[in-house]
Amino acid sequence: MDEVTDEPLYRDRVCGIDIGKAGMVATIRVPSDKDPARRAAETRAFGTTRREVLALADWLRCWQVPAVVMEATGDYWKGPFYRLEAEGFDCVLADAKQVKHLPGRPKHDPGDSKWLAACFERGAVTSCFVATPEFRVIRLHTRYRRDLTEERTREKQRAEKLLESAAIKLSSVVTDLHGVTGRDIMLERIDRVNAEIARLTEVIDRLLAPYEEQLQQAESMPGWGRRTAQDAIAETGVDMSRFPTGGHLASWAGRTPLESSSGKRKGKAKAKKGNRYLGGLLGETAVAAGKTQTREGARYRRIARRRGKAKACVAVGNTQLKVYHKLLSSPGTRYTDLGPDYYERQASTRRQIAHHVGKLGALGFEVTLCRLPEPDPDPRQAASTQAA
Repeated sequence: MDEVTDEPLYRDRVCGIDIGKAGMVATIRVPSDKDPARRAAETRAFGTTRREVLALADWLRCWQVPAVVMEATGDYWKGPFYRLEAEGFDCVLADAKQVKHLPGRPKHDPGDSKWLAACFERGAVTSCFVATPEFRVIRLHTRYRRDLTEERTREKQRAEKLLESAAIKLSSVVTDLHGVTGRDIMLERIDRVNAEIARLTEVIDRLLAPYEEQLQQAESMPGWGRRTAQDAIAETGVDMSRFPTGGHLASWAGRTPLESSSGKRKGKAKAKKGNRYLGGLLGETAVAAGKTQTREGARYRRIARRRGKAKACVAVGNTQLKVYHKLLSSPGTRYTDLGPDYYERQASTRRQIAHHVGKLGALGFEVTLCRLPEPDPDPRQAASTQAA
């Protein structure tokens, strides 16, 4: 083993893994047998098959290494991560965007595992959100249901275009092209997809039955329904302590302002990367909330008039996730709307303050304002008020 001397450590025994499609390189860093102040490091290569991952686990046990870090590279990390987690190791998934800005990263891939292990033992790596095994199963079903729903929509559009190209204007005489009358003359494919979606919905209802309270909390928000609540909880889980704040959850979902530059590219990116399933349902809930007479509806309409509907969807999705985080962090609470005139009331208050301060200033007074402490709020109203 190679021995090196480093500064104080966050973890005593660690392993860093650089994962590829067919293979991975693992580096362990442990205290030196000769001098506890020095570190011993060893690097080995493994495959990504189950047998090879188990061989890696045996090697880690031999050196009493309890913690493993790996970089989120596509979907390649999932197999080794889940297998090592099942073997009892403390697995940490490093955010590729965060770790690439850490100092000292080598310019060649073979050194990545050594660099990850060194960063991990110093506590410089921030863990990504990884769903628990229970919610991974639920998420597989909800994602498949959403994929089937999108496939059904494509089939409906394809069938209608086929009829239009044959000069059959069925959609102009049938109110619902895919209702009882329209479906009788459509392809059977749509009905098969409908049956599969119904079967998946039954399974999802059964898997999420223990979380009925959280489902009702999510459903209480404007624009949200049962299916939306199911999809959201399947993606995030019900333990909101995994996200320090609602802002962290919104950032993870890609519902935050875009960065101005990235490398050589200047200006705004087209979209912020995030969880695409959660982002898709938030786009739907934002549009649905925009049609309601609520505070979120007023927010959507105000932003849509000034900056367009796309930015309004992102902004309202950000607000909804913050409310969602607050609700699930406070058992028993429900969403309480602040009213469609919320922004007008806020503007009126600011105008009155400015008017009176100006009058007193004209009389020669210097005014210092201090807000009186508010009484303890109703816990059922806290979710919507604090997220605002």
